[in-house]
Amino acid sequence: MPPPPFYNADKTNEMDQRIRVLVAKPGLDGHDRGAKVIARALRDAGMEVIYTGLRQTPEMIVNAALQEDVQVIGLSILSGAHNAIVPRIMELLRQRRMEDVIVVVGGIIPDGDAAELKKQGVAAVFQPGASLQEIVEFIRSQVRQTA
Repeated sequence: MPPPPFYNADKTNEMDQRIRVLVAKPGLDGHDRGAKVIARALRDAGMEVIYTGLRQTPEMIVNAALQEDVQVIGLSILSGAHNAIVPRIMELLRQRRMEDVIVVVGGIIPDGDAAELKKQGVAAVFQPGASLQEIVEFIRSQVRQTA
């Protein structure tokens, strides 16, 4: 059987080095098209993506991140509930000693709220118009910095 396409015999098995990203839709927001586009772009960029689906609680998201041993949590929030949901996720990550997990948020987030989320530990906030390549490159650079 041939090796998987991402295998490079000259290096260690890259499967062990793939970036693992959990993409989640927290809260009651039922619009998941953007999250699915992001999930596919990350997958196409060689990342391993776990998509949780709609209507996830902060507890469900953090539990899934722990069980899946992800390096990154990507939250897609269009409902305006980011000021309630994201601080709870950050708190749960601290409680579980998962501060090394990178959290990125995408959606309709006002600039002032984005700045506050970053103060709470969110690595980046991607607002409408952010390119898929920008998101992929940001995640790669952040994971390299924490490795």
